[in-house]
Amino acid sequence: MDSEELKNEKEIRDEVEVNYVSNEHSIAPDEMGSQVVGNAVKKDRKGLKYFFSGLAGALLGLLIGAGGLYYYLETNFIPYSDISAEGVRQINISTTDNIYYAVAVAEKAMDSVVGIVTRSPNRNALFGSQYSEGMGSGVIVNSDGYILTNSHVIADGSAESIVVKFIDGSELPGEVLWNNVTLDLAVVKVDRKGLQAAELGDSDDLVIGEPVIAIGNPLNLELDRTVTNGIISGLNRSITIENNAVMKPLIQTNASINPGNSGGPLLDAQGMVIGINTAKIISAEGLGFSIPINVAKDIVEEIIRDGTFSDVYVGIRGVAIDVYERQLNVNLSAEYGIVVIETLANSPAQNASLNAGDVIQKVDGLPLKDMGDLQRALFKYKPGDSATFEIIRNGQVMEIELTFDKKPSGF
Repeated sequence: MDSEELKNEKEIRDEVEVNYVSNEHSIAPDEMGSQVVGNAVKKDRKGLKYFFSGLAGALLGLLIGAGGLYYYLETNFIPYSDISAEGVRQINISTTDNIYYAVAVAEKAMDSVVGIVTRSPNRNALFGSQYSEGMGSGVIVNSDGYILTNSHVIADGSAESIVVKFIDGSELPGEVLWNNVTLDLAVVKVDRKGLQAAELGDSDDLVIGEPVIAIGNPLNLELDRTVTNGIISGLNRSITIENNAVMKPLIQTNASINPGNSGGPLLDAQGMVIGINTAKIISAEGLGFSIPINVAKDIVEEIIRDGTFSDVYVGIRGVAIDVYERQLNVNLSAEYGIVVIETLANSPAQNASLNAGDVIQKVDGLPLKDMGDLQRALFKYKPGDSATFEIIRNGQVMEIELTFDKKPSGF
């Protein structure tokens, strides 16, 4: 070889040594030329062959596994609705019928919801007479202008003026025909006929979990007739409000209720009024309460028929037994009831020989824990009706018959 050939041979050796030093088996520098290049190409093709073979195998395994899983589920899975084990409650839920129930309910009831704005006097020793404005909601229960709302919405009867705002933007003055602080209900009348009245439902048929809609004027009249939805979270609830007064029985709902919603309707999925919204627990979310509409039905019917509602009374001053024992540091034999502190002259209580110190436990079999229970129980009676009072006197259980009279004005 001449010097040029020797130089080329050396360059080829150096290039082979550098390019293949990292391979699994080194190629000796004396394995020259096309033989070296051919082996490298052959090795690359062999690697690609292994890669694609492995990929194809993985895909095939995936397809076989998916097919096997589908076959297993088809042959072994039993739908819940087909299970018929003894004691298992079968429940079929369809979401197709009432999926847009809120739209239909709002359309049906919206015209029956009103805004109520009041102006009430406030007595102040330093600044004299001042006035405050209040706002709430109401629901039309008769086309001749009868509106049901909360007693606290109309300042428990002390409001100097009441303005009722309708969906068409018109306003009319309202007159309080009746209100009761214990029930937190009131009936307001406007001089207008042909109004769209809401349909009253049956609150005794309610079940926990059924959907409900609340309509009212939260916060201010700029948000009038706001619609919120939820479910019935509980029934026969009781809550303590100002002055340790207890409100019951109440419907609990998680439909959003805010100041201004008071007096507005709580409606079921058919758009019927099943409650009157009354309160929200400020310290918690999703806790709203409504007065069952059945509490108000008889009252509303009598007011529409007679123009007023004839409340009856017993004629006692009393206190819950636990409060009595705590204040006087005594222990009475009765576990619950109302301790009679005083009977009023010429009252049904005095005529029935109900005495101070007696503990009233039941009226016609209904247990009574406090004066609120007694007052709520009286709404089903009319003047002249009689009831059996179960009392404890000197440690002895006895029954007396009491005939109710119409409650005197201002009592």
